[in-house]
Amino acid sequence: MSEEMIVMKNVCKEFKVLNRHEGVKGSLKDLFSRDYKTVKAVDDVSLSVTKGEIIGYLGPNGAGKSTTIKMMTGVLEPTSGEILVNGLVPYKERSRNSEQIGVVFGQRSQLWWSLPLIESFHLLRDIYMVEQKDFEEMLSLYRSLVDIEGILHKPVRQMSLGQRTLSDILAAFLHNPGIVFLDEPTIGLDVSMKSRIRDLIKGLNEVKETTVILTTHDMGDVDALCKRIVIIDEGKKIYDNDIEHLKSYFGSYRTLRMRLADGSWVEQVIDESKTDVMHVIQETQQKQKVKDIQLEEISTEEVIKKIYEGGKSA
Repeated sequence: MSEEMIVMKNVCKEFKVLNRHEGVKGSLKDLFSRDYKTVKAVDDVSLSVTKGEIIGYLGPNGAGKSTTIKMMTGVLEPTSGEILVNGLVPYKERSRNSEQIGVVFGQRSQLWWSLPLIESFHLLRDIYMVEQKDFEEMLSLYRSLVDIEGILHKPVRQMSLGQRTLSDILAAFLHNPGIVFLDEPTIGLDVSMKSRIRDLIKGLNEVKETTVILTTHDMGDVDALCKRIVIIDEGKKIYDNDIEHLKSYFGSYRTLRMRLADGSWVEQVIDESKTDVMHVIQETQQKQKVKDIQLEEISTEEVIKKIYEGGKSA
C-alpha cells in the first residue's frame, strides 16, 4: 500500500473581510466599522497524496491554491477540517513540519543574497543538520542532473532570474525533504531554462521519491511533470484525476489552425459533436484564402481554460 504523505479531510478556511465604503467619508467610516463578511477561501476540500507523486495543483487566480499550500506548510490554521503532512498537523508542529518539507514560493528566495551559492548550501546544511556524507551525495546528484559548476561559486545577486530559480529549487531539495512545494517555478523564464528546471525536478523526484506539489499557470510544466492534477475553483475542488482522463471529457474537441494568404495563422477550438470542421474552413475560405490547415487534439492548456470558464463540469 502506498504511503500517504498528505491527507486533507473536509478542510475549510474562512477569512473575515471588511465591507468597504467608497470615498473619503467611506474610508473614515471603515476605520470604525464592524461590517464584515465571511469569505471561504477553501471550501470543504479533501485530498490524499502518496509518496513520490508530482501533483499539479491548478486553478485561476483567487481560487484558493495559495491558501491551501499555506495550510499544508503550517503558515495558516484551517477553520475546520483535518490536515496531516507526513503524519504531522502542520500548524501545530510547524518546526517539525518545516524540517521535512521544502518550499519555493515565487521570488521569495531562501538564499543569502551576497554569498556564493555553495556558502548558502553550507548554511542550509547546518540549519537542517544534514550529515556531511548526505550533503556530498546530494551535491553529486545535482551535478549528475544539471550543470551547477558555473553557479556554485557565484554570488546570488549576480545570477540571472533563471539561475536564481534553479538555485532555489536545489536549496529546497538539499535536506532531502519528503515533500517539496513549488509555486510557479518557471514563471518568467526562457524555454531553455524551463526545460532544465523541469528535468531537474523530474530527476530529483525519480531518484529521491520526493513528493512534489506544483502550482503553475504554465501548462508546459503540467504536461512535462504531472501525471495527476487537482483543480480548485472558488475554494472547491472540481477535478482530481490524471490528465488523460481530463482530456476524455473533451474528446470531441479539436484545435483547428489555418494559415491564411497573408501568412497569418488563426486558431479555433471546435466541438466536433456540434460543429462541422469543413463548414468552419469553408466559411473562412470565403473571407480569405486558406493556404494551410492543421487539426490537432485539444491541448491541456485549452482543457484547463475551458474548465476555468465553466465550459464543462469535471
